[in-house]
Order: sequence, then structure tokens, then C-alpha cells
Amino acid sequence: MRLRALRELGHHVVDVQVCVPYHESRFKRLVPSAFTKLGYPLDLVHANRRLCELSATCHPDIVWIDKGMSITKNTLLVIKQNSPATIVSYNPDDIMQPAGRSAIYLRAIPFYDVHFTTRIPNISELYGFRARRVERAWFAFDKHVHRPLSVTCAEKSALGGPVGFIGTYERDRAEEMRALAQAGVPIRIWGSGWRHLRGRDPNLRIDDRPLYNEEYSKAVCSFDISLGFLRKANRDQHTTRSLEILACGGFLLAERTEEHLELFEEGREAEFYSSSRELHDKVVYYLKNESARKAIAQAGQRRCLASGYDNHSRLRKMVDAVTVLSCG
Repeated sequence: MRLRALRELGHHVVDVQVCVPYHESRFKRLVPSAFTKLGYPLDLVHANRRLCELSATCHPDIVWIDKGMSITKNTLLVIKQNSPATIVSYNPDDIMQPAGRSAIYLRAIPFYDVHFTTRIPNISELYGFRARRVERAWFAFDKHVHRPLSVTCAEKSALGGPVGFIGTYERDRAEEMRALAQAGVPIRIWGSGWRHLRGRDPNLRIDDRPLYNEEYSKAVCSFDISLGFLRKANRDQHTTRSLEILACGGFLLAERTEEHLELFEEGREAEFYSSSRELHDKVVYYLKNESARKAIAQAGQRRCLASGYDNHSRLRKMVDAVTVLSCG
């Protein structure tokens, strides 16, 4: 989505695959996954070699590396020798967690010209790993994918329900939703890792697979309330989900954080909670008050568009910041 947005902003972009595609068979991803967990992801798609070759032939202005866990410091040095490029690292994950770091990536941190991070604590932490420059980035939605969609009655039945969550399993999320289900709230869950909860409660419906692209957006449009859980281990204050739900015209009920409150006006553009009791009370209230729910969802969707929370707007500012750095 970021690649498409950069091209639509008018940039000539040559893309380089940096990991084995997710649609490959589980067997093909098994060995790479094991090395990744050890902190040494395998470069099975020869991304390092390809970047070195392209830097010599294309002479890019910017080399944008999106979560380059397998990109080595030697590759970055070769790029600098071959071209005048500003080398950018964009990492949407917490660098202090296994999913957001690797031994290869940590060694390469000082050799990037600029790092964009979505977490404020990571700014000082990146400088601690001798980063040259760190800039704050925000998550974004894709205006082509995350938009209000018409859903048929059949699609709404197949994808939605009164209350829904789309995301991977985590214990605290499961506990919150099981408590709601036990209180009589019908909840539907899409995502990986939830299979073991099937049959635990008649109000808890588990669809143990992820949703992507238009199917994801249609599911959001098919829920009366979409829950916006954060990942505590990642120190999340907001996620792409926070923006995607509202951009689709859905009603967001998420954890109350400083960043959520900065992005959206509570009670007018989105709703938030700080305790299980408050979560339950707001779910019950908004399921009964459709007009209030729809008004908030519509205002939240307008805020996403008016405030430039989309990939195009976010990336334009980021590229401008990189260009200023290059000129300086």
C-alpha cells in the first residue's frame, strides 16, 4: 500500500522484495521463520544483492527500506558507494520486541541516514543504537482499500455481526471478549490463533483466519461495533486498525490512550474505554443507540479524510522530511 501511494504521489519507484511472500506454502516459510526467531532472518530472495545492483545502475535519490530485518550494514555501505541516495528505514514495529528487530537490523542502524518509527519510546532507543537521525511517524490507512463499502445482506451475515474484532490472538484481548460474551454480548472474531476458543461460549464466534483488502473493509462495514485492541508488548498507543476502522465508516471502540485522544475527539468521532466495566457499558449502550453510533462513525470517517491520516498524506510529509535532509 505504501508502494502504491509513493507511485501515485509521482515518484518513480523500483521495488525490491525483501522476504518470502506470505502466500508461499507453510513449508517454504518454516525454515525462514525459525531463523527469524533466532534474530538472523535469511535473505532467500537475494534482496541485499539486488539493492547493491540497483544502486549502481539506477542511482536513486532515496532508498526506502521497509522493515529491512535481513538488510545488512555492508549492503548500506555499498549503496552509499554506488549512489548519492539517502537511505531510509521505516519500521512499523517496536524495535525492542522480537518481531521488530533482528541482530542484522540492529547492526545496520547506524548506517541509515534516517529512521522513521511509529513509537515515541523507540526514538531514544534508536539513538541508543547509534542512529544518525530519527523521525516520528504515524500509522495510516489506504484510501483505495479502507473506505465505506456497500455490503449485501448475505455479506453482512457472512462477515459481520453486532460486535467484532479483526486481529491476532492475545490473552488480554481474549479475556476482554470472553467477559463480554459471558455478559450476553454476541462477538465475532477474525484472525489467527483463536481456534482454541471455539465452542467455549455460544456468544463467541471464531473465524480462525485473517482478512485482507476488500474483504477486511467489508467486514468492518458489517459490524455495528469494531473493537480496537492494542498490543501491550509493543507499547501501542494507536495502530493501523485505529484508522482503518474509521476510514471504512465503522464505529471504533478502542482503548483510551494519549495518541487515540490526539487523533479523534472522544464521544464525537470515536469511543474509548479504560476498564473492562467501561468497555462493557459502552458496548451495551451503543448497541442500543444506533443513531448515536452512526453519527460518531460518520464523524470519525470525515476526520480521517480531513486530517490526512491516509498513506498518501503521511508519506508526502515523510518524503519531504527526507528531501530536506538530503538538501541539508
